[in-house]
Amino acid sequence: MIQPFHLAFPVDNLEAAREFYVNVIGCKTGRSSDQWIDFDFFGHQVVAHLAPDEVGIAATNKVDGDAVPVKHFGIILEMDQWEALSEKLVKLGIQFIIDPHIRFKGLPGEQATMFFLDPCGNALEFKAFKDKSQIFAV
Repeated sequence: MIQPFHLAFPVDNLEAAREFYVNVIGCKTGRSSDQWIDFDFFGHQVVAHLAPDEVGIAATNKVDGDAVPVKHFGIILEMDQWEALSEKLVKLGIQFIIDPHIRFKGLPGEQATMFFLDPCGNALEFKAFKDKSQIFAV
C-alpha cells in the first residue's frame, strides 16, 4: 500500500480554494482555521495555507513540446477517472494551461495529462498511464 503524502501549498483566497477543491476536484475537507484548510486529495493530505505573496507560476520547463509549470502537483488516476475529470473540467469551462492529451505516445511512460490552475493560481497536473508499470520508466 502506498502511504499518503502531505503537501502544503499557498492560496490567496481560502473560500475560493475550498469551493474549487470540494466542488470541482471532489475533495472532502478536514480540519481548518482562518489561515488553512486540510483537503482529502484522493487519500492524500494537502493543505491550502493563506499566503497571498507565494501564489502563482514562476517558471516553466519544456516537456514533450509543452511549457510545463515547474511548481505543480496532482494525482495519477485510472484512465477512466482521468477521462471523466477531463470531460467535467471542459464542461465547467476550466481554462487549461496544457489541454488534455496523450504525452509520449508509443514510448515508455505513455500517459494522458492535463494542466490547469486552481482559482489561486496554483498549477495542477492530472495524469493517467496507459500501463501503470511505466510510471517510472526511463
